[in-house]
Amino acid sequence: MTGRGARDAAEPRETRPARRVVPGGSAAGTAVGWPALGLAVAIGCWWMVTSAFPLVHPAVLPAPAEVLAAFQAKSAELLGGLATTTLETVAGFLISVVAGVSIGLLLAASRAAERMFSPLLVAINAVPKIALGPLLVVSLGWGQRPILTMVVLLSFFPIVLSTATGLTTTPAELAELARSLDASRWQTFRKVRFPAALPHVFVGLKVAMPLAAIGAVIGEFQAGEGGLGYQIVQYSGIADSATAWAAITLLGAMSVALYSALALIERLALPWVRETTSER
Repeated sequence: MTGRGARDAAEPRETRPARRVVPGGSAAGTAVGWPALGLAVAIGCWWMVTSAFPLVHPAVLPAPAEVLAAFQAKSAELLGGLATTTLETVAGFLISVVAGVSIGLLLAASRAAERMFSPLLVAINAVPKIALGPLLVVSLGWGQRPILTMVVLLSFFPIVLSTATGLTTTPAELAELARSLDASRWQTFRKVRFPAALPHVFVGLKVAMPLAAIGAVIGEFQAGEGGLGYQIVQYSGIADSATAWAAITLLGAMSVALYSALALIERLALPWVRETTSER
């Protein structure tokens, strides 16, 4: 090999890091654009099956224009119900976080406690919660208490499971590092085990958040004196399906907003997770 070819072979080539290409534009545009596109497609399909090619009776599923008109006519009442249901969902969810994380910590700390109470927790989670509604009304009365209890019953189990799983699956290299530094049990928990478990915990929280909204609506069905669930029952009972669907639409929007807020909290609280994990 002579001449330029020999020089090229002898000289090391400069390696450049691969550029990361984000499909579909900037991250902000993607975060807003794709959900907006999905919403537009859903509304288009809704319009097609109710107006363009009527496949569903209007009493079952009104057209989007009718639902919008019902919302405009009763916006104050519906927004008041939205505020009530949101408050119940968030309050019950926070109670579930405290209870679920505490129970998860107990199960992770004691193998005996895990063996004693895990079957009981699974049994409680397997019971259809709507069947407990009348019993909660009888024992707790009407109002907020049975509704919050229903929220907790529906949403605490994923938090317990994710917390216990995260705390019992600490990466072996991190546990070995803590032992090599002669860290105490509390230091190991605070510096290693709990931070390593947080991604699992947030998975459980994101599963529990929509369940909390479902629990609030079920509770309002049974014992509510207000809220979106109460309005859905009332307006369905008088055959005002357009207003009932307006309440259902608001309920879906509330769930999406709360889930997105929780995902944002996760992103801000755990910035290192995005740096140490691969993306699709």
